[in-house]
Amino acid sequence: MKKILMIITSHELLVNTDNKTGLWIGEFTDPYYEFIDKGYHVTLASPLGGKPPIDPMSELTENITASNRRFQDDETAKKALATTERLDDIHGEDFDALFYPGGHGPMFDLASNKKSGALIADFLNSNKPVAAVCHGPAALIKAAELDPLILKGRKVTGFSNAEEKLAMRYANIPYHLEDRLKEVGADYTKALIPFLSHTETDGLLVTGQNPLSAGATAQKLMEIMEKE
Repeated sequence: MKKILMIITSHELLVNTDNKTGLWIGEFTDPYYEFIDKGYHVTLASPLGGKPPIDPMSELTENITASNRRFQDDETAKKALATTERLDDIHGEDFDALFYPGGHGPMFDLASNKKSGALIADFLNSNKPVAAVCHGPAALIKAAELDPLILKGRKVTGFSNAEEKLAMRYANIPYHLEDRLKEVGADYTKALIPFLSHTETDGLLVTGQNPLSAGATAQKLMEIMEKE
């Protein structure tokens, strides 16, 4: 059975506002059930371990997906999310692939987390695939700092500047992900229209642009794993 490590943010505070962020729940549940339903074993980890913060906006009715509703009746999945392992206790050799859900949280903690960045670099350099969706690609920033060749010229997507403005969080984040990914060498791409599903696959690296891209990003990751 192939094993996927999902690394989730532990950060919930935005800047210049009392509003909270954290994990965008659909970007966890959509991929999680894609993996589980195909027979993959999924382990959840986060920088602080335990239950990660969940962005309240992701639980609003208009943002609920079928996988969110399934999750609410799934005691096993809810227990797994409430008891994530500490990232520092994780051994990369135990897993076959990495997946990073989004929410704005990863822009703060995973973007600067050395263990996370080292895992990404090690996986890609060991011919093991890595995937990230929405703000999850912020984790690639640290990997690129540790190994500047990781993203150089690679096609990557992630939450766009236009989407940040439409989401009204433009002034509440430490940087703009689209700009930062370009700065660290990525060949950034995006859908012509904000909030349409868009993914990029470049070798062993799969990225998705926004919440609607979460399931497709997981499927692309599994396609790579099935070819191995």
